[in-house]
This record gives sequence, C-alpha cells and structure tokens, in this order.
Amino acid sequence: MTSSSHTEMAKIFAFVALALVCLSQGATAQSLELPALPYKYDALEPYFDEATMKIHHLAHHQAYTNTINQALTALRADEATKPLAKMGIDTLLKHLAEVPEALRQSVRNGGGGFVNHDIFWKSLTPGGSPEPTADSLLGAAINTAFGSFLELQNAFNEKATKVFGSGWAWLVCDEMSGELAVMATPNQDTPMMAESTAVLLGLDVWEHAYYLKYQNKRPDYVSAFWKVINWEVVAQRHKACIAKINGKKEL
Repeated sequence: MTSSSHTEMAKIFAFVALALVCLSQGATAQSLELPALPYKYDALEPYFDEATMKIHHLAHHQAYTNTINQALTALRADEATKPLAKMGIDTLLKHLAEVPEALRQSVRNGGGGFVNHDIFWKSLTPGGSPEPTADSLLGAAINTAFGSFLELQNAFNEKATKVFGSGWAWLVCDEMSGELAVMATPNQDTPMMAESTAVLLGLDVWEHAYYLKYQNKRPDYVSAFWKVINWEVVAQRHKACIAKINGKKEL
C-alpha cells in the first residue's frame, strides 16, 4: 500500500471515529444521568445511614433515571411526540396530559422520581446548616405563613407522618403570590407538575428511604431530617421564586 493510500485510510478512520464520537455525544446529551451526591454516602451519619444512602441513590434513584430515559427514547422515536422529549424534564412534567397514555405513567413515575430525588439530595448537608433567622427573606416568609419556625416544623412533620403508604412531604412557594405552604404528594408525584409551584424543600417518606435504620418508626426519621437540612439551598430556591414573581410584575 502506498503512502498516499495510508493517508487516505487514516483520513477515513479519523472521519469514522469523529462520527462515532458525535453520535455518542448526541445520545448522551439526550439522556438524563444519575446526579452525583454533593457529599459522601456516610456524610449524613448518624441521622441517615450509609447503607440506606447507597441503596437509595445507586438503586432507587438510578431506577427512576432508567425509567424516564426509556420513556424519552420512546417519545423521540415518534415524530409526533419528539417535541415533548425536547422540553426538558421539568417542563415535560407540566405537560403530562400531552404524553401518550402508553408512556404517561412511566414519565410520571420515572420523571417525578428523577427530579424529586435530585431536589432531596441537594436539600441535605452534613450536620445541617443554621435555620433561617426571622429577619431573613425566607425566615420572614415562614413567620408570615406559619407564625414561627416551630409551627412550620409541626405542619411539615404532620404532613410527612400522615402520608399513607409511599410519597413525599414538601415546603413549596407559590410563584404567583410568594406564599409558602406545606403539602404532600403520593408515590413519585411532584409539586412541579403544577404550573406555578416552586419546591423549596422535600422529604422522601417511601420506606426505602429509612427502613434499614428506623424500621417502621417514620416519625423518628422525620425528626432526624431536620438535623441535616441545607437551609442555604432552601433560601436560594425561595429567592428564585420571589425573583420570578418580581420578574412577572415588571413585564
């Protein structure tokens, strides 16, 4: 083979390799990846144990990620539903009624489970962080909505402990009024399905989130949750909710 032939073959291989890389990158860009935890699996001890954290993240959250990715692949395969797959998961969950019935439950469960857990992990920090003060933006909003931080805890704990079966407890901000509220959702339903609800804080009360350590003592798990909340992140989410409201007023 001549040197020119070698050069041409090298160009062909280089072109094929580049094409494969582009295809690989395209596939990755269209798939959701399991978000990494912002701390080690044992970092929330003694409140959340390492074994539960590993199973919860690597098994359960991964399973929801796989489910939504399979649904997104199916949506992309049909020209009629391809626009839904391009929305982004947060927006897609607000348009469940437009998802074909055969895929709707997978999007609801897989997509909800994906975003709920991402919110949950980021709401936690080793040792917790200082509670919002009464003169802070978040602290003032809590006092307005609940009367005091203690009353927020009581209202949230009641929602969390009374969820029947599996579900979540939430602190949310209304993106129209800025008012705070606590609520619960079943299974992997998320408040983000609503058009004007911003999530500030969420707690997973599925048994897989606590059973290894707390068995059937859900109230103990709920109490432990308050020891590891990242209030800086919660305050940032609240600030974003208020900024969105102010932005609407300026339009």
